[in-house]
Amino acid sequence: MSLDSAQHSFAPPSVLPDISPTRGEISSCAGGPLLVSEGADDGQSPPLWGRCPAGQRGATSSANLRRLAWGVIALAFSSLATSAHAQTLAPYKDELFAYPAILSSEGEAYRVVDYKEMRDINERDQVPERRVQGKYVSTGVRKVQQDLVLKTDAGDVRHFAVGKTEDASVIVLYLHGQGGSRKQGVDDFTFGGNFNRIKNLMADNGGLYLSPDFSDFGDKGVSEVAALIDHYAAQSPAANIVVACGSMGGQLCWGLARDAKAAKKLGGLMLLGSLWDDAFLKSPAFKAKVPVFFGQGSKDPVFPIDKQEAFFRSILAKNKAYPTRFVRFETGTHGTPIRMTDWRETLNWMLSAK
Repeated sequence: MSLDSAQHSFAPPSVLPDISPTRGEISSCAGGPLLVSEGADDGQSPPLWGRCPAGQRGATSSANLRRLAWGVIALAFSSLATSAHAQTLAPYKDELFAYPAILSSEGEAYRVVDYKEMRDINERDQVPERRVQGKYVSTGVRKVQQDLVLKTDAGDVRHFAVGKTEDASVIVLYLHGQGGSRKQGVDDFTFGGNFNRIKNLMADNGGLYLSPDFSDFGDKGVSEVAALIDHYAAQSPAANIVVACGSMGGQLCWGLARDAKAAKKLGGLMLLGSLWDDAFLKSPAFKAKVPVFFGQGSKDPVFPIDKQEAFFRSILAKNKAYPTRFVRFETGTHGTPIRMTDWRETLNWMLSAK
């Protein structure tokens, strides 16, 4: 495999084809890049790790030996805590992207989230569905965004990469739906700024975010995405890998789950306004207990929520301890989960579950 820079490597588009959060349909908007005027980037930096307690020197008494033993135990627990903390993403604009309200729940596994178009689109966006208010985004992250081409046996895979392309702490891929492209996943201003948030979360936490093109939603597309995962997994062997799929992109999520080689690398799957796959219950990913998140609008006209909820419950019926969560956005439509899903909360749960 080889990696090349595509033309216009660092020029992210701002208005691109996307799924309309209101109407749940594929739409496009003509025009050149939009620029947002804002101050210094206010993204959070990764937390600083505390120092481990130092051991005793030259201690020969039994009291000193006991203190030394307790010091070793404390050091061990400190190391474990640090390791766990290293798998937690630091906050980024949490107060703006938190779920508005939980209307009902079944523990953490199933929640109904309050969604209102007037508040969550019209009041949040400067131009509804096209340009979010500036306070939701930090465009300084474009400095670590590249437009690349990976040459693989499956073919050339054009993709945007944001963050560390080597030794990343975590890797997140977004796979677009019908009519989309790799550009959708790096658009800073659409979908309420939620793509800008995941870009900043990865950059601030030493991670990598990938948004690729692919040929189709079938076997060829699966092989292209799997090759992309293979490449970056080799560059960051310790990274957990989470694949988020919007709408028809879910075909690729389920295809990766059925692929024994690819499934071994998966640390989580996110289905955002997407479809179900009964074959998942017999897949290598299911057997490996890969965490699965579902975000679905209650009024999704493309993939009815009743069928997606039934599939979610079939997973728990097969294994009541399976790591899966479902967020129902009440009155939301097809594109609502892409706009409203809390990336940080979901990824932190997956990192802890896996």
